[in-house]
Amino acid sequence: MTTPTDTTASDFPTIGRVATVTVTILVIVGFAWMLLELSGFLMLIFAALVLAAIFGVITQSVSRFTGMGRGPALGISVVLILAVFGGAFTLFGSQLAGEFDTIQDSIPPAIEQVRAFLERAGLSESVRNMVEQGSSDVSRLASQAGGYVLTATNGIANFVLVFVAAIFLASDPAVYRRGLLLLMPRRAEPTMAAALDDASRGLRGWMVGQAVSSLVVAAFTWAGLALLGVPAAGGLGLIAGLLDVIPMIGPIIAGVPAVLLAFTVSPMTALWTVVLFLVIQQIQGNFLQPMIQKQAVDVPPAILLFAVVAAGLLFGFLGVLLAAPLTVVVFVLVQRIYVRTLLGREIKIAGQNEAAD
Repeated sequence: MTTPTDTTASDFPTIGRVATVTVTILVIVGFAWMLLELSGFLMLIFAALVLAAIFGVITQSVSRFTGMGRGPALGISVVLILAVFGGAFTLFGSQLAGEFDTIQDSIPPAIEQVRAFLERAGLSESVRNMVEQGSSDVSRLASQAGGYVLTATNGIANFVLVFVAAIFLASDPAVYRRGLLLLMPRRAEPTMAAALDDASRGLRGWMVGQAVSSLVVAAFTWAGLALLGVPAAGGLGLIAGLLDVIPMIGPIIAGVPAVLLAFTVSPMTALWTVVLFLVIQQIQGNFLQPMIQKQAVDVPPAILLFAVVAAGLLFGFLGVLLAAPLTVVVFVLVQRIYVRTLLGREIKIAGQNEAAD
């Protein structure tokens, strides 16, 4: 016959297991909640890492050509980047500002011309209502532009924070690398070190390829729209080059204001503008994008598209802007840590040289 004392004692292991599982679940949920709350901060850290990679590439080039140490070469790299941006704004700032004013002033009349064209084409009332709704939305956004001053100020403060942090990270990346590896168990150190190398290599490759792609897209768009006589061709070309960083969706977004402004010239000009963007997109997809993938990581297009949508939902505009490099880093980390190390499958890590391990 079992005594109450024996029954209570036999329950102790079960109670201990339940308590352990409960605490583990609470820790996981709490950690996930903390990451969600700090998502904006974590994206700023990743943005600093991306900018630090840019500084690193330029610093290596300066050191190779001048023989300088890393510190002076990094200083020259920072000055070069600031000089390029400052010179661009000085030389083209007033012109681009005028072109952006032209874009803002011309879009509502352009939408009205699109509406009139659809009426002449005999399209249904629902299509016309959709165009009118788009016109009212653009006008409302333009009227509320003053309300975004605080957001713009926060964006400038975040940019300064990211810029300064990137300089610190690029000045001595080995310190931060060693610090991260010291947090790993000894058995995991070699894998984590290799994963960091893979991520850094893929990120640098993506950056170089994307820079070339953005410049080519901006130049082709600028030249093509200027030949077609579309207003504000320079501003639209700059928009197309900047939005080329966003996979799949960026070129479509860049084409919308260009087509609308082309309608202010003529419907035929708008049609040729659509053709121009289709041609540029083919060049980008068939020539420039493979070059980026060869330099960085061959990420399947569907994964990139879903990554852009997911990053936008989780992190907002900054997530969309950083979706491509973030996907590159996550892709190579999954290959190195999960597929190759945990599953034990011999695969070539994306962006890795044939001779490298």
